[in-house]
Amino acid sequence: MELDHGFDFEDRFPSMIARLGAEGFIGELCHGFHLLMDVNMGLITFESLKVSTYLLGLEVRDDELLCMLMEGDLDGDGALNQMEFCILMFRLSPCLMDMQGNEDPVHASVI
Repeated sequence: MELDHGFDFEDRFPSMIARLGAEGFIGELCHGFHLLMDVNMGLITFESLKVSTYLLGLEVRDDELLCMLMEGDLDGDGALNQMEFCILMFRLSPCLMDMQGNEDPVHASVI
């Protein structure tokens, strides 16, 4: 299922890595995870993702939210833990995926 929200995606991860360094970038990913997670479960759940998209003013259908969760859910529990979230973010970044062969130590330490 293709998600179309009527806006263009600009991959800002490479510029964030350049500005923050590898450790700072990972810290920002973790911060993003904490903003989206269910505080009681420590996971991004369907319900926490639905609330977060609403609070961000995004209109996302339930089937699209489920698709997002399924894309990153590696252990099959229907939710994303912090590691699954970070892996998903890397996989969804075309620029980071293109940099896999990069010899730059900052990029190598993140990827």
